[in-house]
Amino acid sequence: MDKITLDILENALRNAREEMDSVLFRSAMSPVIREQHDGFPMICHPDGRMVVGQFGSYINGFLANWKRGVNEGDVFLVSDPYSCGGAISHINDWMVLMPIFYDGELVGWGSQFGHTVDMGGPVSGSLPTDADTIFGEGTRIPPVKLFDGGKLNDDLLDMILANSRVPTMNYFDLMAIVAACRTADKRVREMCERFGKDEYIKGLEMLLDRTHEAMKQLIVMCLPETPLEFEDYIDDDGRGNGPYKMKLTIYRKGHEAYFDWTGTDPQAPGPINFYLNEEMFKMFIGVYLIMVFDPQILFNDGFYPLLHVTIPEKSLLNPEFPAALGCRTHALTRLFDVLGGALGKGAPELSTAAGYGTSPYMLYNGHDENGEFFHLMEITYGGIPGRPMGDGMDAHSWWPLFENIPTEYLESYYPITVLEYGSLMDTGGAGFHRGGNAVHKVYRYEADGEIAIHDDRERSKPWGIMGGLPGAMSTKELIRTDGTRENLASKISRIPVKKGDILVYRTAGGGGWKDPFDRPAELVRKDVRNGLVSAAKARSDYGVVLNPDLSIDQGATESLRADLRAKRGEFPLFSIGDVPEPIGVVKDWNGDGWSQAQSA
Repeated sequence: MDKITLDILENALRNAREEMDSVLFRSAMSPVIREQHDGFPMICHPDGRMVVGQFGSYINGFLANWKRGVNEGDVFLVSDPYSCGGAISHINDWMVLMPIFYDGELVGWGSQFGHTVDMGGPVSGSLPTDADTIFGEGTRIPPVKLFDGGKLNDDLLDMILANSRVPTMNYFDLMAIVAACRTADKRVREMCERFGKDEYIKGLEMLLDRTHEAMKQLIVMCLPETPLEFEDYIDDDGRGNGPYKMKLTIYRKGHEAYFDWTGTDPQAPGPINFYLNEEMFKMFIGVYLIMVFDPQILFNDGFYPLLHVTIPEKSLLNPEFPAALGCRTHALTRLFDVLGGALGKGAPELSTAAGYGTSPYMLYNGHDENGEFFHLMEITYGGIPGRPMGDGMDAHSWWPLFENIPTEYLESYYPITVLEYGSLMDTGGAGFHRGGNAVHKVYRYEADGEIAIHDDRERSKPWGIMGGLPGAMSTKELIRTDGTRENLASKISRIPVKKGDILVYRTAGGGGWKDPFDRPAELVRKDVRNGLVSAAKARSDYGVVLNPDLSIDQGATESLRADLRAKRGEFPLFSIGDVPEPIGVVKDWNGDGWSQAQSA
C-alpha cells in the first residue's frame, strides 16, 4: 500500500475512533461519562490488536476465556476484572466488545468501556474505601452476550439493572457504549467497501508495523542498558494499613525493553490493589513515551512485542482473587510517577517530576427535596508535574481527554452548590519549570446524605527532580453548620452530611522540574501577578524579590539567589521528602484469608 493511501486509512480510523467518543458522550446520561469523558474506545485488527484507541488490547484475553462462539451481531459485556485478566480494573467499568464482519468474515473488533455510576454493593457508587474483598464492592459481570446474533438478552439486562441504585442512568450509559461500538462497525465496513477487505487488513498491519518501528527508536533513545530502579509509595489502603511500596526496575537489551515490578509490596487488605494487566501496562508505557517524546506516533499495539513485563503474583499489582479493587486508581496513577522516576535516573533532562498521583473522587448521595434518590460521582484533578517542555498544568487532569463537570451541570441536576473552584496558590513545587497547582474546590451540600472521598498524597509529597521542589499534599475538611471543623482522611466512605454542611476539597500539587533559582525572574513575577505563586514563595523558593508594585528588585534578587544557593549546596536528583510513617499492620494473603498480623 502506498504511503498516501495508508495515511488516508490512518486518518479514517482516527476519525472513527473520535466519532465513537462523540456518540458516547452525546448519548450517555451519567456525568462521569457524559461530562468527564471516562470512557475509552478502540478499533482492532481481526486478531484483537488495537490499531487506534487509548486503553490497549484486551480482545486476546477475552478470546482466551470465551468458549461459546463469536458470531455476526453478537455484543459482549464484561465488568469483572478477574474473568478478563485485568483488562478492566474494577467492577464499575463496563466493557463492551463487538466483532465486526464484512461479507461474512471477521475483519476487526470495536470496543468501548465507560465508568458506570453504581453497581450495587454496600455503598452508593460501589466504591467502598473499606472493602476487603471484591464481594464487598458490588455486582460482577463475567463475559456474557448482551446481544446474541443481534437480539438483546432482556433477561440478562433486567438482572444487571436490578442490582443498581440508578438503573435508568446505567441503562442509557450501557446503550450509549453499545452505540459507540456500532459506530465502529459501520465505519470499518465502509472502509472495507472503499479500500477492499484485503487491502484494509493489510493497512492495519502496516500501521501496527509503523508504530513498532517508531517505538524501537524511542526505546533506544530513552531507556538504559544498565538496570535502573525507582520506588514510590501509596499512603494507605483505606483500612488503616500502609504505606505500600511500588518498585520498578527498567532496562533494555537492544531494541527490546524490560520492566520488572519485583520488590513491590504484597497485595493490600483494603481496595487499593490494582490488577495490572500486562497488555495494559505496555499501553501505559507507550502512552508515556509517545506523549512525552513524539506525540505524532499513532498509538496502537504494534510495539507490544518489544516490551517484556514481570509482575509478581499476590503483589499490589497482581493480587489474588478475591482481593478488593475499587480504589485501584491510586496505584494506577502512581505507576506513572514510578515510571518517570526510573526513566529519570538514566535521563533526568528528558523525564518529569511527580504529579498529584491518583484520581481523586468526591461521591455524594441521598434524597432530594422531592424524595428522589440521587448519586453524584465527580473525578477531580491536581497538579501536573513540571516537565522538560514547560511548567506543569494547574488543576488539570492526568488522563488524556478528560474534562471537568461544569458547575452549571452540577448545580442544575444535584442538590449541591459549588462555592469556590480553582487552582490553589503555592501548591505546585518550585522549579525551573514549576509543578502545577492543586485543585481547590468548596462544596455546600443542599440535602442530607452521605459522602465519600477517594484520594492519596495526604502523607507523601509529589517529588521534584534535579533541584525542583515537591508539590503540596492533599487535604479535606468538612465544616458543619454549627461551625465544627473535621479533617477527613483521604480514603473514607459513609460520612453523613446535613443540608448546609461544607466540604473544602484540596488535592495535591505537582513536583518542580530542575533548579528553581534558574527560573527567569520575569516568569516568577508573572506567576505572582496571575495568583499562582505568592510573593512570599517567590522569595523563599525562587529567590526572587518583588517590590510592592510587583516589579523585580534585580539587585536584591541576584544577592538572595546567590545566598540561597550557597546555603543549599548540592541537591539530590530527586526531592522526595519523608516517606510516610508506617501505620496499621502488615499482613500476608495465603489464598484463604489474611495471616496473623505483624506490627508494622
